Amino acid sequence: MPAFTLPRKEKLFPSVRQDVTASLVVFLVALPLCVGVAVASGVPAELGLVTGIVGGLVAGLLPGSSLQVSGPAAGLTVLTLDLVQHHGLASLGAVVLGAGLLQILFGVLRVGRWFQAISSGVVQGMLAGIGAVLILGQLFAALDRSAPGGAWANLTGLPSLLGGGASLAAGGIAVLTLLVIAVWPRVPVVSRYVPAPLAAVLVAVLATAGLGLPITRLEVGSLADVLQPPGAAQLTGLVNGTLIGSVLVFALIASAESLFSAAAVDRMHTGPRTAYNKELVAQGVGNTVCGALGALPMTAVIVRSSANVNAGARTRLSRVLHGFWLLVFVVAVPGVLDLVPVAALAALLLQAGWKLVSPAKVALVWKENRGEAVVLLLTAAAIVATTLFEGVLIGVLAALVKTAWELSHLHVSVVTGPDGTRLRLSGHATFLRVPRLNRALDELPADGEAVIDCGGLGHYDHACQETVREWIQRQRAVGRTITLIPPAPAHP
Repeated sequence: MPAFTLPRKEKLFPSVRQDVTASLVVFLVALPLCVGVAVASGVPAELGLVTGIVGGLVAGLLPGSSLQVSGPAAGLTVLTLDLVQHHGLASLGAVVLGAGLLQILFGVLRVGRWFQAISSGVVQGMLAGIGAVLILGQLFAALDRSAPGGAWANLTGLPSLLGGGASLAAGGIAVLTLLVIAVWPRVPVVSRYVPAPLAAVLVAVLATAGLGLPITRLEVGSLADVLQPPGAAQLTGLVNGTLIGSVLVFALIASAESLFSAAAVDRMHTGPRTAYNKELVAQGVGNTVCGALGALPMTAVIVRSSANVNAGARTRLSRVLHGFWLLVFVVAVPGVLDLVPVAALAALLLQAGWKLVSPAKVALVWKENRGEAVVLLLTAAAIVATTLFEGVLIGVLAALVKTAWELSHLHVSVVTGPDGTRLRLSGHATFLRVPRLNRALDELPADGEAVIDCGGLGHYDHACQETVREWIQRQRAVGRTITLIPPAPAHP
């Protein structure tokens, strides 16, 4: 009916205006971060912009999470840098392409919710470890120095920053950038229109140019010149196993980061909730396109997503338009980025790394659950000391051991009477409690009848069964009468 047409239009146009406004805010936040992540990943700055464009124009169009924004993420810089250093830039596209196809498979097989089963301690530890590695590398870039190598080499090489060779001018620009980021939100009149990261970079550009500082600046060329679609040699590496480990790690971490970001974004608004499996497919399609272009891997990014929600976005139009604005900027005014000092981008990534480490969150976890905090700290430390993949594996193992220990509450009671001794076991008898079980058995009287009552056990694993069985056999061999009461059968 005509009466319903006008209200529908009245609702549509304000939504479009809000989405356009939000898209401009997200574009301004994404622009310096796309470039900064690319530089930290050891690849040309243009590749970060390509991934940001794909995140908007491709992943942004697909269903999944309506307000979540995708692009190159600081959380994947460590993986990308390691891959490029060991296998070359040409292999990046093949790995990202393979990871994207694997993410699509995850979504089709409906395993999106399974990513929520990962221990929060491991996830937070992974993010904290990545943040620490990012900080260790960007401290050198902030002083116009090349990082010595991996995280451990960077950590042990920190004293060399004080030994000369560092650019005090670059360090001053980095500090200025961090100060602007910290102070800018306190000026609401302008901060609501110009995001802090962009304002900080603009101030750094003006200070560098005005003072004529001799520090390193970005070098940004044509997007077409840096695109490196994977060739036959790189795609063969996916088949013969050379790169398959990297593909798996990229896919798992990118998927986990995107879905955890989705959960966080869902808590920021009251609109439609994320469809996890569809979001995995959307991320997979985006990474497949990025891989085919030889660009950086893509994830959902909480910084841009929160900016999108806070700017009043209502539909996915805002995230699609942000990719369009990135494309227009790169095509229309690419030379502007050549004015940006590398130290300013390093400062942005230092702040991003600090947010990933999140000392306040670590302190909160320590206060609420010491065991989970130990898993978090162990995972982060292992990532710094070894590699991201090995560190996460160590964290998962630690989480499994912690869970098994917490579930393994074995209660032992001994009653001695005129008819002999009764050892009663209740709770959960797992392999972690074998030492305690052995001690309880060895402390029983050496003679007389004994009853081993396992009727109160809710779980009785093979290791504990073998321990009790072997003890009974030894006692019966010397003539003792031992009675075993097995656990009660489980009810269906």
